[in-house]
Amino acid sequence: MFSRTFFKINNLLISQSVRKVLVQPAANMSGNSSKLLNSNMWDSDPELFSIIQKEKKRQQAGLEMIASENFTSLPVLQCLSSCLHNKYSEGLPGQRYYGGNEYIDEVELLAQKRALEAYNLNAEDWGVNVQPYSGSPANFAVYTAIAEPHGRIMGLDLPDGGHLTHGFFTPTKKISCTSLFFESMPYKVDPETGLIDYEQLAKSSKTFRPKVIVAGVSCYSRALDYKRFKEIADDVGAYLFSDMSHISGLVSAGVTPNPFEYSDVVTTTTHKSLRGPRAAVIFFRKGVRSTNAKGEKIMYDLESKINQAVFPGLQGGPHNNAIAGIATAFKQAKSPEFVEYQKQVVANARRLAAGLQEKGYKIATGGTDVHMLLVDLRGTGISGAKAERILEEISIACNKNTVPGDKSALNPSGFRLGTPAITTRGLVETDIDKVVDFIDRGLKLAKEASVVSGPKLVDFKNVLEKDETFKNKVAALRNEVETFSNSFPLPGYPDY
Repeated sequence: MFSRTFFKINNLLISQSVRKVLVQPAANMSGNSSKLLNSNMWDSDPELFSIIQKEKKRQQAGLEMIASENFTSLPVLQCLSSCLHNKYSEGLPGQRYYGGNEYIDEVELLAQKRALEAYNLNAEDWGVNVQPYSGSPANFAVYTAIAEPHGRIMGLDLPDGGHLTHGFFTPTKKISCTSLFFESMPYKVDPETGLIDYEQLAKSSKTFRPKVIVAGVSCYSRALDYKRFKEIADDVGAYLFSDMSHISGLVSAGVTPNPFEYSDVVTTTTHKSLRGPRAAVIFFRKGVRSTNAKGEKIMYDLESKINQAVFPGLQGGPHNNAIAGIATAFKQAKSPEFVEYQKQVVANARRLAAGLQEKGYKIATGGTDVHMLLVDLRGTGISGAKAERILEEISIACNKNTVPGDKSALNPSGFRLGTPAITTRGLVETDIDKVVDFIDRGLKLAKEASVVSGPKLVDFKNVLEKDETFKNKVAALRNEVETFSNSFPLPGYPDY
C-alpha cells in the first residue's frame, strides 16, 4: 500500500508549486484582459473557490462509500485542466471536421491503444470508441447502433440491481429513455437468494426475442456468468452487450470474470473502480461473428455503426481533456500497484460484508464477490432513506437502494456500500472493522430517532436536526468518523 507520509509531503510540494508558478500574466496583453484571462481562481473568484474548498474538506473528512465513486489521480486531474479542453475535434482521428487536430489525434489514438492493452485485447479482434461523455450516452449509442428504434432489449430490472439505462420502466411510466425509444423487458433475480435467475431469463428471451441482452449491474454483488449469458443470447440470435462500468477496474486487474471472452459489445465508465475521469468507452468486436448453414462467414459490422451512433448520431465534439484522462488512467491500470489496489478493494468489500453480518445485518445474496454490497434493512424498523440520512449526518456517504421485491425506488428498503474510494485512500481490513463499527452505531442511532419521529422521513430529519439529545449524539459520532477519516490522505491537489 502507498505511504500516507509520502502523500502528505508530495501534496504539500504540489500545493506550493501550483500557487507559485501556475500562472504568469502574458506581457503583450492589455491590463484588463491579462487579469481576466490569467489570474488564479482563488484570486479572481474567491466565492466559488471557497465552495470548492468546502467540498474538498468534506471529501477529506468523510468516508466516501458510494460504490460508483472514487478519487482520481493527480495525472488525471492535470489532463482535465489542460489546454486539450480548448480544441474542437468532431469526427475520428484522421477524419476530423476541423483543422488543427494532429496532436488531438495522437491523444485519442493513444487512449484507444491503451484501452485495448488494459484488457489484453487484440486490435484485429476488438475496436474501441473513447469519445462517449459518460456511461448513459455510451449505452444509448450501443442500442442506437445495434437495436435501432423500437428494437427489443433485456436488462436486469432496476429494483433487482440493474441500471436505469438497461431499459427501466414502471407500470405507469417509461423512466429511462432506453425504455422510451426501445422496447424493454426486464429479467429478475430469485427473490429468495437475490441471485440472477438465468433459467427464467432463458425462457423469457425465447418469448420476447430481444435484439440485445444486457449483462450489467448497478447494485448486484456477485460475479456475472458471462458464459451463460452468451448461451442465452446465441439461442435467440441476440447480441450480448456487457456493461462493466462498475467492475472495469477489477476486470483489468483480473480479480473478477472477464466479459470480453463472450460479449459482442462492452461498455464502461472510467471513473468508478477504474479510477479515471468522468467519461466512458465502448468496445466492439471485429472479424467473424458466425457461420451460416452454407458455411459462409458472417462478419461483424459494429465498428461503423457504433462510431456513427456516437458521432454524429448522439454527440458533438468529444471532450479531449477527458480522453487524455482516459489514456493515463488506462496506463495506470497496467501497473502492479493498480492490481494490488483492486485486490484490496475486493478484500475490503468482503470484510465489510462479513463485519455487518456479524452485527446482525442482512446482506443481499449473502455476501459479495466484487467492490460493493447491498444491506437489506427489511424488518429492522428503518428504511434505506433513513439509513442514508443518518450515515450522511455522521460523514459517511452512501446511497439508499432498492432490494429485490421493493415497489418504490424513492422509498427503498436497503442501502448500497462500496469500497473503491476508501481503498484509494489506503484503508485495509483492520480499518474496515472500524468502519463497520461506525455504520452499526449510526444505524442504531437511526432506530432510536425513528422511535421518536415515527415512520415519515421528514419527521426523522427534524428529530436529527432539532432534538438536542440526538443532535449531540450525532455530533459526537460524526467527530469520531471525521477524526478517523482525516488520518488518511486524498490523491490530487491538497486544498481544492
